[in-house]
Amino acid sequence: PYRIIDDCGGAFSMGCIGGGLFSLVKGYRNSPPGKRLFGSMTALKTRAPVLGGNFAVWGGLFSTFDCCLIKLRNKEDPWNSIGSGALTGAVLAARGGLSSSLRSAAVGGILLALIEGVGIAITRMTAEQFKPVMPQLPDPVQMPPPQPISSPSSTSNEEISQF
Repeated sequence: PYRIIDDCGGAFSMGCIGGGLFSLVKGYRNSPPGKRLFGSMTALKTRAPVLGGNFAVWGGLFSTFDCCLIKLRNKEDPWNSIGSGALTGAVLAARGGLSSSLRSAAVGGILLALIEGVGIAITRMTAEQFKPVMPQLPDPVQMPPPQPISSPSSTSNEEISQF
């Protein structure tokens, strides 16, 4: 429940920032010389909130489906994200008809499968460096022979006077 709202806000922020940068560049390129700064700012103000809202809708639907699948399946694994991506794609394309919805579901599922696969691969590659390593003890065969310990009574007066 709180995760859905949190993901909506995060997606809105990412959409606004990314869409803002994209709109700045696009507004600059499409404006006449001398009006480029004004054109950039106008494009930023008009397009960034729209893209942020689009991202928020996608993030909210995805997170809602993810929470529902976790509850229904009673486990949290990559299949939930893949299914959530497919369901989100299908719902967002539902206005275009069944074939469009199925195509978007396939694209959403495949995209999320790729993302999850890359995440799992990176986790496995980086986990290798954090495996506990058993310390290597020296081989007793290769160690020098132990030196006999002399008792204090066996030392002569000459050896003591040298110190």
